[in-house]
Amino acid sequence: MYFIGLDWSEKEHMVCIINQDGRHLALFSIPHSPEGFARLEEEVRRLGATPEQCLVAVETAHNLIIDFLWSRNFTVYVIPPKAVTRYRDRHRQSRSRSDKGDAVTLAHILHTDRQVHRPWQPDSLLTRRLRSQVRLIYTLHQTEQRYIGQLRALLLRYYPQALTVFSDLALPITLSFVVTYPDPQAAQALGKEPFYAFLKEHRHPRPAMWTQLYAGLQRPAWEPDPALTQIYSQRTQQMARLTLEVVQARRDAIQELKALFEQHPDREIFASLPGAGELLAPSLLAKFGDRRERYPDPAIVQALAGTCPVTDQSGKKRRILFRRACDKEFRRIMQQFSKASVAESVWAAAYWQEVRPHCDSDAHAYRCLANRWVPIIWRMWRDHKPYDEAYHLRRRAQRRRPRKT
Repeated sequence: MYFIGLDWSEKEHMVCIINQDGRHLALFSIPHSPEGFARLEEEVRRLGATPEQCLVAVETAHNLIIDFLWSRNFTVYVIPPKAVTRYRDRHRQSRSRSDKGDAVTLAHILHTDRQVHRPWQPDSLLTRRLRSQVRLIYTLHQTEQRYIGQLRALLLRYYPQALTVFSDLALPITLSFVVTYPDPQAAQALGKEPFYAFLKEHRHPRPAMWTQLYAGLQRPAWEPDPALTQIYSQRTQQMARLTLEVVQARRDAIQELKALFEQHPDREIFASLPGAGELLAPSLLAKFGDRRERYPDPAIVQALAGTCPVTDQSGKKRRILFRRACDKEFRRIMQQFSKASVAESVWAAAYWQEVRPHCDSDAHAYRCLANRWVPIIWRMWRDHKPYDEAYHLRRRAQRRRPRKT
């Protein structure tokens, strides 16, 4: 057996190869290119080894060299960066580090502690597409919120009535209105029929409110300095266009996510979760993936999702700490789901009410509820069974029933 540590970077990768005795056989760098990948394979063959005999430790699963290693039947272990930092301290007394040192550390991790790590296997192509789509939607949502905040500040400065015409600034019809009528003068000069035509073009769903909307638009308002309007109107129009593009891109991405989710064999499992909805259900599926062997115990998922705390105990001293080392996106998804489940699940609502007085905040209570949800979802996922609220309530009642003495 051969152990390979691979410290990756954007342009160059450092490689260390050791044997079962821990003896260093090779230490070299390869460029991030097909020629570099081929050299790695040549070095392995030069040592008289085959890819099947090689275990590779690396800190990421999202790199072209990982795709190459999988395609050549290398066994890949993805080691968390924080774990690598802890292992690094075994071989040094100072805080110095280097790419060569990291490659050596990664190789020795598999040589000494392979049993505590698991080989990484890629999910199916459909699951990876789902995961990518979820991340795209989250990124677009962050961008949308940032743009909306900037646009709101601009409108409050010189054109606040644009914020009161429609119910939400993030609606496409509101953004289109600001693009078409970017200043108070244009809005005041707008006739009733052109305004109704605008509403009809953008498919406003409640024609009975059109007169009320127009009256609100024509309500007297403070006239800003014309110079101020000239300064801000063009910038506002550009921001509204950018925001409209992001809002539409996010809506299109959600529609594509729905289509991918409908095709997935695990759809029924996650769609059955109470309150998951059209976005959280595929998000949870993307995080759990479809490799059941990856998480043999629900505690692994609880730690990964950051729902369970960290216990720091030494002698009589014991502290319960917030878990910071986790997949923060997974934690956000689990907390959002636990919050949504309170409105749809009887036991989730009861548990939240029970635990809230003992928590520092609502977010803390939702995280506690999420920690209860993880083993349930894990069991559904492992058994390929959708959620059954009645079954879960019966199981909870059985566990709470006093034991006979």
